[in-house]
Amino acid sequence: MMEVIDVTKHYLQGQRIVKALQGVCLRIEAGEFVSIMGPSGSGKSTLMHLFGALDSPSTGQVLFQGRPLATMSDRDLAQLRRTQIGFVFQFFNLLPNLTAVENVALPLLLAGQRRGKALGPAYAGLDRVGLSDRASHYPDQLSGGEMQRVAIARALVINPEAVLCDEPTGNLDSATSKDILKLLRSLPEPGKRSVVMVTHDADAAGFGDRIVHIRDGKIESEETVSHSKDYVIRLPIERGL
Repeated sequence: MMEVIDVTKHYLQGQRIVKALQGVCLRIEAGEFVSIMGPSGSGKSTLMHLFGALDSPSTGQVLFQGRPLATMSDRDLAQLRRTQIGFVFQFFNLLPNLTAVENVALPLLLAGQRRGKALGPAYAGLDRVGLSDRASHYPDQLSGGEMQRVAIARALVINPEAVLCDEPTGNLDSATSKDILKLLRSLPEPGKRSVVMVTHDADAAGFGDRIVHIRDGKIESEETVSHSKDYVIRLPIERGL
């Protein structure tokens, strides 16, 4: 569904070349929840930005549903991000002058839908994340967990093929984080929607079906996660790279 093939990403920082990614290969299957885990500076956010068509690799290929992103125009890439990829960020990125329902409706409004038509799915999205009673509230009237739920509803309002989450619980307390992670766990759809979550938190990573460990721009190891009612068991994956 999404794949990077032998990608590198290098940045020029002053006179120094920073090698953010070095020969990374990774495939995300349709309906899979993959956690990408690593310390700060490991390259995990850079990898997610490549999957989300927010950046391009220095070398290698990025594919979305089998189509190389390098063959797409800027307009096509923008359309892909608007219609097929939902984004959830650590700092919520809600517009302070819009209510919760207006923030959720924003992707539809930017796509040209009339306000009256866009608000219907937005209200339904807030109901899905348990915030129908907070629709008319502004971000500064919401808790951190509520703001992240609004952000998740906004990511889902376009019915995306993929949801990409960058440290979605980084600004939340442990109890609220668990609630958000349970919500994210409910998002993958077999054979359709995938979820990719970048995190440095091992407990958060355990909510995925697979954990990819990245360090110094390279994939270090992978684990599958066998879910049960109250705990997870992690099993190593052999990588033939």
